[in-house]
Amino acid sequence: MKKDPFRLTARQVQWLLIVGFLSVGYALYLRYLAVEFSSVALACDAGLPTMLCKTRLLITALFKNSVFGIVALVIAVLNVIRPSIVLLTGGLIAAGFGIVLYNVGLSGIAIGLLILGFARPAPATA
Repeated sequence: MKKDPFRLTARQVQWLLIVGFLSVGYALYLRYLAVEFSSVALACDAGLPTMLCKTRLLITALFKNSVFGIVALVIAVLNVIRPSIVLLTGGLIAAGFGIVLYNVGLSGIAIGLLILGFARPAPATA
């Protein structure tokens, strides 16, 4: 019995495009208008209690500890073992955030593994 490789439908590709653009766009917003923007950085470091400052603090702690890259790599390895649209979506989100927010090495490897997941056979259905 021959298994077919993991393939996406047109609707799943559109879903991944939307999710990919939204996650990378939000990561770019956070990087350039929250983390690196000097007036926001000065206000947040002075103790401004806004949601943007709390988000900036969380994002900074996450990318300093390479959380985005590690999560993207773990999800990509799981996707290579057993490919699914859910794992592909989660890996795409984590890798998009990781590439924009300074975790390029691990996130790049994760993107390669996500692409490699298309060479695996699809899981058997009953």
